[in-house]
Order: sequence, then C-alpha cells, then structure tokens
Amino acid sequence: MLLITGGAGFIGSNFILDWLAHHDEPVTNLDALTYAGNLENLSDLRGDVRHRFIHGSVADAEAVADAFDRARPRAVIHFAAESHVDRSISGPKIFIETNVLGTATMLDAAKRYWESLPPSEKSEFRFINISTDEVYGFLTPDASPAVETTPFDPSSPYSASKAAADQLGRAYARTYGLPVITVRSTNNYGPRQYCEKLTPSVIQKALAREPIPIYGSGRQIRDWIHVSDFCRALERILERGAPGEIYNVGAENELANIDYVRRICGILDELAPHPEGSYADLIRHVADRPGHDVRYGLNPEKLRRTLGWKPKIHFYTGIRDTVDWYLDGLKKVI
Repeated sequence: MLLITGGAGFIGSNFILDWLAHHDEPVTNLDALTYAGNLENLSDLRGDVRHRFIHGSVADAEAVADAFDRARPRAVIHFAAESHVDRSISGPKIFIETNVLGTATMLDAAKRYWESLPPSEKSEFRFINISTDEVYGFLTPDASPAVETTPFDPSSPYSASKAAADQLGRAYARTYGLPVITVRSTNNYGPRQYCEKLTPSVIQKALAREPIPIYGSGRQIRDWIHVSDFCRALERILERGAPGEIYNVGAENELANIDYVRRICGILDELAPHPEGSYADLIRHVADRPGHDVRYGLNPEKLRRTLGWKPKIHFYTGIRDTVDWYLDGLKKVI
C-alpha cells in the first residue's frame, strides 16, 4: 500500500492514475479537497478497490494518524501543498499551515509509524517529500542550472514555505534516521491542472476571447516537464532512490513565459481557429508581481546518472497533447 497526500490535485491524481495503470498495489489517498483538489480527476477509478480515499488535511494530526492506521503503507508520497505563488502573496498564512505545519504533522506521524514496524518493513519504508525548484531562488540568465547542493534563496511566501517543508524532511532524516527522500521538481504541465495555473488559464481565456495577462516583459524563464515524465521519475525514485538523498527532476526545457504562452496560442490557432484572428493577439502585458524570479532551472544529472531516468515526452508533443486534452474537456462541458 502507498499513502498519497494531495492525490486529488494535479500531480497527485496523475500519479495515482499512472500508478494503478501499471501496478496492482493499492493506494490510500488523503486529501482535504480544497479549491485545487477535485475527485473528478480520479473519476476513472470509481469502483476500483485499489483506490481508497480519506477526506482530511495533512495539518490535522488525527486525520493523518487515521490515514497511517488504515493504510499501513510501505511508502508515503507527500504531494499535498498550497502552490500558487499569487495566492501566497495575498494570503501567506494558509501556506504556512499547509506546507510547513502539514509537512511537520506528516513527518511526525511517519516517524511514529516507522518506529513501530518490524525490522524488515522498517528498512524498506520510504517517505518521498515533494519539493520545488523555487526553493533555490532565481538564477541569472547565464548561470548554471541548480544542483542539489545549490544554496536556498526563496523569494515568495510560497517558496519560503516549501523551503521550510523541504528542510524539515531533511532534518527528520538526519536526526531520527527516517528514510526521507527529497524530490525538487521543475514546472509541470499536463492534464487535470487547476484552472488558475498558467497552462489551463491561458487556454480558457483564449477561447473566451479574454485578455491573456503576462507579468512584466514575459521574459521570466522556467523549465517545463510533462506531468507523466515527472510521475515516471517518482516511480524510479520510489523503486531505487536512496534514503536521505535529494533528486532534482527537470526536463532541461527552459522557455520564457511569453514564448510558452505564444506556443499554446499557436496550437490553439491550429486546433480551434477563430475568425477574429490569432489567440496571441489577446496577450496583454501587466504590472509584474512582487518578487518575481527571473529564472528557474534544474540540473537533473544526478537522477540520470544514479537511477537511469530521463524524460521521454518531447515538449512540443507534450504541450500539443495537453492543449488538445483541455479542448476536449471544454467541448464536453459545452
């Protein structure tokens, strides 16, 4: 049994669907079902006894203890987090509660559970703590991508809360020996993402012929990985990753935000052309957000070298399939 937190969200739901498509090992899914969690993401699993859902917050010690008691997991994958930077700027408190207190609650429960296991199960247990490239802070355009030892320099309340959660996991590994593995990911794109995030937001605004806002110049650079490739990386890390280690997961596919949005608009022009002209004409530059980092970039060489993983999905194929998936979903709604 795997215990997944935040399994009704974007990456968590994609991981569960991918896992159960290739494994019979069941999962227990603990999710608070806040605005970004949606059980419809897992509608394909209705009636599937391999998926057990528990409604609860990772910051609720009783709910977390109940999840461990019911699941008796061999591993935990901790996705649950508040993740939207804009929301963290306008209201940071919930980010501290979910990302910091929630992670501390999960780690504490995992420690007690792990210590209760017989030696054979104890040695096999893993806690995979999902972090982000944003903990490293911004890179200058000519800097080398961040490696696992790059110092932290978070800029937003979101990235600061994730840096704290990341280091709590590291502390539990060092102090108590809890077999925590830290995974720092770059930007994921793909199906089932909440509508306020960049990819689905651009698609929805474009189809509604609404202005598509771009912060500042739009020259901020991000690395993009398809969520399916990230899920495959997590499976490899779960299978072969070493306790106490850190793994960067990136696709080395850095793009300026404006170029990413224009690519989406170009695909929409092909798949859903509009008589009023290109969707890119709807792009509008707006005032930059506070503390907006210039560039993120990860070096995934350690993951390639030690675990033999590399992304399979070419960006231009992946983003086209992603746009097509959202278009299909909107057609069903209409």
